[in-house]
Amino acid sequence: MAMSAVARETVFALRRQIAKIEGTLPERLEAPARNTSVDAAGSDITVLRRGLAVASPDAFLHTGIEGLDAALGGGLPKAALSEIHGLETRDAGAVAGFALSLTSLILKEKQDLPVLWIGTAEIFHEAGFPYASGLHALFGIEPEQLLFSEAPKLLDALWIAEEAARMTAFAAVILELRGSPRLLDLTATRRLHARAQSAGRPVLLLRQAGEAEPTAAPVRLIVSAAPAAARRTVAGPLDGSIGSPAFTVDIGKSRTALPGQFTLEWNPDEHAFAERTENSVAVVPVPLRGADPAPASGAVLAFPALAAPATGHQPSRQQRPAHRSPRRAG
Repeated sequence: MAMSAVARETVFALRRQIAKIEGTLPERLEAPARNTSVDAAGSDITVLRRGLAVASPDAFLHTGIEGLDAALGGGLPKAALSEIHGLETRDAGAVAGFALSLTSLILKEKQDLPVLWIGTAEIFHEAGFPYASGLHALFGIEPEQLLFSEAPKLLDALWIAEEAARMTAFAAVILELRGSPRLLDLTATRRLHARAQSAGRPVLLLRQAGEAEPTAAPVRLIVSAAPAAARRTVAGPLDGSIGSPAFTVDIGKSRTALPGQFTLEWNPDEHAFAERTENSVAVVPVPLRGADPAPASGAVLAFPALAAPATGHQPSRQQRPAHRSPRRAG
C-alpha cells in the first residue's frame, strides 16, 4: 500500500524532532523528493534506518574487528562525538590506552595532523599524562603529534573542546573529564556533536567514573582492562609471560542499538586490534587478598618442640609472655 502524503510528512516531522534531540544535522534528514523512489506498482518507498540517514562506509573508523564494527553499524563515526566510559577511577589507564589505540588508527589516515587532548587539572593530576616515550613504541604516535591543553575549570575545557572541534587543523579532539558534572548535559554534548559533524572530525569524550547519562553522542563504549594473554612464540604460549595490552569493550549505545561485549588486544608492532580467541591463556597477577598462594609447609619445624612444664611450675618474670603482663596505669 502506498504511503499517503500526510503519513510521509508526519514520519519526517517526527524524524526532525528526534534529530533536534540527538543533535543530528537537519539537512541529513530532509524528506526525499516524492518521485525519487517509486516501485513498479507506482507506490512510494521510504527507507528508514532507525531514524538515521544511511552513511557511506568511508564515514566510519573501522576497528578491524568484524563483529564490533558490525554491531556499531560500520564502526566508529568519523564525524561525530563518541563516548568512551570508564566506570571506576582505576579504569583510567585502560580508557586512555584504548583512546590512544583509536588515535593510532585515525593517524594512519591523517598522518600530517596533530591530535588535541583536553582535560581539567583535576583529571590530569588524578590519571596523569600519557608517557611520551611509549607513544611511538606502542601506538606509532610521535610525541609532537599529541598536544595537551590543561584547563583550570570544566567550563574552560568545554569551551576549548567546542572551539577545537570546529577546526580541521586537528585529526581528532579528545576531551577527558571525571565524574558526572552538571555542565556536561545534553545541550553541551549536542554542540560538540554538531561541531564534529561540521568539521568532519571525530571527537572522543573520555569519562572517568561517570554515569551513563543522556548525551548527543551516537556511540558509547564502556572500556575496562582485560587480563593479558601469554606471549605467543613459535612453540606456543610462553608460560608466565605477559602479552599485548587487552581491553574489555562493552557497547552501551550505538546506531544499531545492538549490545555486545568484546575482548580486544592491541598489537604494538602492527598497530592494530585483534580479538581475543577462546583458547587464549589469560595471565592475571596474584591477588593481594585471599588465601596465601604459597605451598603448605611440610613436617620440618624451625624450632624443636619444648617439653610441657611440670605441674605447679611458675615461670619467672623474664619467661612470662609480655601480653600477659599487666598494663601500667598513668
